[in-house]
Amino acid sequence: MELKGKKIAILVDNMYQEMEVWYPLFRLQEAGATVVTVGAAAGQTYTSKLGYPVKAERSYDDVREADFDGVVVPGGFAPDHIRRHQSALQFVRDLDRQGKLVASICHGPWVLCSAGILKGRKATSFFAIKDDVVNAGAKWEDAEVVVDENLVTSRKPEDLPAFCRASIQILTTVAV
Repeated sequence: MELKGKKIAILVDNMYQEMEVWYPLFRLQEAGATVVTVGAAAGQTYTSKLGYPVKAERSYDDVREADFDGVVVPGGFAPDHIRRHQSALQFVRDLDRQGKLVASICHGPWVLCSAGILKGRKATSFFAIKDDVVNAGAKWEDAEVVVDENLVTSRKPEDLPAFCRASIQILTTVAV
């Protein structure tokens, strides 16, 4: 229960990648964290690329950085919807400024690009958005997980074990 007392947000929207929401959600819960799904509208159900539902417990407008120890931004095409909400981007920015966990996988770094937090930092992503990540100022690496201080990024669902291990490591070592 190394994450007992920690509270993590997972951002959700339509067309999310199933494994990139549910694997971290269950892994973080297993480690003792409270995990909250956050979307554009609280109570709304969003469907994955395959139609699997997830209900947003809170909205972007209702969450504050002070109430969370970190955020997970999954991939799929959901990040293209998430990045359109300024309150979601501000939430990510605020967590990052406080040195709290910002973990993003696959296409999730699109949100990091729009939040403006990648300049001068090491990161990875799904190869198709490498140019976006580089153009946002990141030093892109092709690795299963890249950690730069409080920032954890990975490329694809196969990287989830390393992604979750690194995220848990940040949550247990960073004083927030």
